Amino acid sequence: MAELSRLQIETALKEIEDRYLEKDLVAAGEVKDIRIDGDKVCVDLLFGYPAKGYVGEVEAAVREHVGRVPGVASVEVGSKVQIVAHAVQRNLKPLAGIKNIIAVASGKGGVGKSTTAVNLALALAAEGASVGILDADIYGPSQPRMLGIAGRPETKDGRMLEPMENYGIKAMSIGFLIDEETPMIWRGPMVTQALEQLLSETRWGELDYLVIDLPPGTGDIQLTLSQKIPVSGAVIVTTPQDIALLDARKGLKMFEKVEVPVLGIVENMSLHICSNCGHEERIFGEGGGQRMADDYKVEFLGALPLDIHIREQVDGGKPTVVADPDGRVTEIYREVARRTAAQLAIKAKDFSSKFPNIVIQNS
Repeated sequence: MAELSRLQIETALKEIEDRYLEKDLVAAGEVKDIRIDGDKVCVDLLFGYPAKGYVGEVEAAVREHVGRVPGVASVEVGSKVQIVAHAVQRNLKPLAGIKNIIAVASGKGGVGKSTTAVNLALALAAEGASVGILDADIYGPSQPRMLGIAGRPETKDGRMLEPMENYGIKAMSIGFLIDEETPMIWRGPMVTQALEQLLSETRWGELDYLVIDLPPGTGDIQLTLSQKIPVSGAVIVTTPQDIALLDARKGLKMFEKVEVPVLGIVENMSLHICSNCGHEERIFGEGGGQRMADDYKVEFLGALPLDIHIREQVDGGKPTVVADPDGRVTEIYREVARRTAAQLAIKAKDFSSKFPNIVIQNS
């Protein structure tokens, strides 16, 4: 019997595509090692994005394809995930301990941006990542209620705040520091300063992703925040109708101007299903998010239905991803999370931590 070769195994692995990276496993660099011992083959995979709900499918495909190679009697597959820091705006440096910051934005309010942000954060955590969420909407903070968190953050040293936690993610919001009914009557510079403090004076620890729920719009506050916060990528949330898409396009162009890559577009409220009769109707139009993604050559991350349960769950402090972990809507959110993280994984990496500090001393 002819001896098995690495080329034979690689050829079989090239038949398997990572649907989130849209490349075969070899081209995507996900094959870390191949070991051949007689008729036994071991394949080690390395994913650059959290994919707990997808890894098993890939491993099964590897066993099937490699197992069909003549001379292979058994196949062992091992998988690891390694999430690294990615590049941010040229004049900024990543924050210590936080590998990647993902901004979730919309051109206008009322499109479900905050609901998308919290479910994206929870979905990334469900896929195996270490995640935090920063509620950047100083005027209308909603994450404390959505996450079902009450109380005020503690400080151990009188300077740094300890983040609040629930459902496996860390959170910070101005809503934790003020009464829920207290209006924030502040001008732009005060809001910007408050947000910077919430970000830099919170002891986040080690995070793979910090999701920032930005305020709606593209005004001075949003532009200033985008210029001062080291963001690895942005997600734009819209609804299908033309008016929402007009404003979403402005949000996308804002990120282009400040050199923040747009990871993709989420279309919210894409389809309404009647809770009484099951009739499906696209009451806000159809395909707007996909067309926008095509126009700007960015990824269409997914479409979410207009569902009363999504609203009830966040209002009740238990978002869909944790309230209905096996449901169809949760699977969509986890798909969005995998696509978002995969899009970030193919962006430029940050190597600043690899460079030594150079100190010049006069003798």
